[in-house]
Amino acid sequence: MLQYCYIEIKGENMNLYEAIFLRKSVRNYEMEVISPEILQEIQEFYAQIEGLNPGIRTEISIIDNTKGQNKRMHLLGVKAPYYIAFYSEEKDLAQMNAGYIMEQLALFMCTKGYGTCFLGSVKPKFGNPHKGDLKFMITMAFGKSKGSYTRKPVDAKRMDLKELCVYKEVPRQWMKQLLEAARLAPSSYNSQPWRFVVYDNRIHVFAKKHNLNHLGKYEEMNFRCDVSHLMVVAGGALAWDVDLIRLEDITHKNFPNNQYVLSAILRT
Repeated sequence: MLQYCYIEIKGENMNLYEAIFLRKSVRNYEMEVISPEILQEIQEFYAQIEGLNPGIRTEISIIDNTKGQNKRMHLLGVKAPYYIAFYSEEKDLAQMNAGYIMEQLALFMCTKGYGTCFLGSVKPKFGNPHKGDLKFMITMAFGKSKGSYTRKPVDAKRMDLKELCVYKEVPRQWMKQLLEAARLAPSSYNSQPWRFVVYDNRIHVFAKKHNLNHLGKYEEMNFRCDVSHLMVVAGGALAWDVDLIRLEDITHKNFPNNQYVLSAILRT
């Protein structure tokens, strides 16, 4: 279970749950140095995150760009003082697992007062798609932002829960809390591909179908934030245990133009 990390921001404490509602992507940064202590905290936080599949080995590299030396990163993405490159074994749902872990890192850095921005497949170096036997997955820029690194929840351009959910019964308040956090998850081009079928303590997650018959790289990556937000709220704010599983008997009748991804089963 993730532990909350509190700091003082504008007279208020922020934790991972609150960061879900306040964080925004930051594309303009001050090229300021971050203390070695904070960089070590980032590494330690990453080390205690349990992935979607603990059997997938992963690793991160923190890249110092405070002197603007990584020009390739600037040309293809965002100029920031630091980047995190994420590497992983190539296994089933490795992309989703990568994004799931990285989104929690993004929320953590928001609690520390830093901005972040996902840069997709921008690699740290030409011709270096691997780290040992691990494959590069995703990069994230981070550092002190120029301007605010947060926004009001009402300013997030997201679809209403009525458009995203099918309820099998009237949802309880804690379920609405979970779904609201999932609704606010960012996605590439703000595509918001997720749909939910909700029944009692279960959330069945579906993805909007494309021309492909399976979740591609970016479609799978889109579910990183959605699943991370569910886990942060359920495991942290609500102190519930969550099982993420794929059920064999799920049909597509609730969302005929969507495909089943996985289910979240909540237990007290």
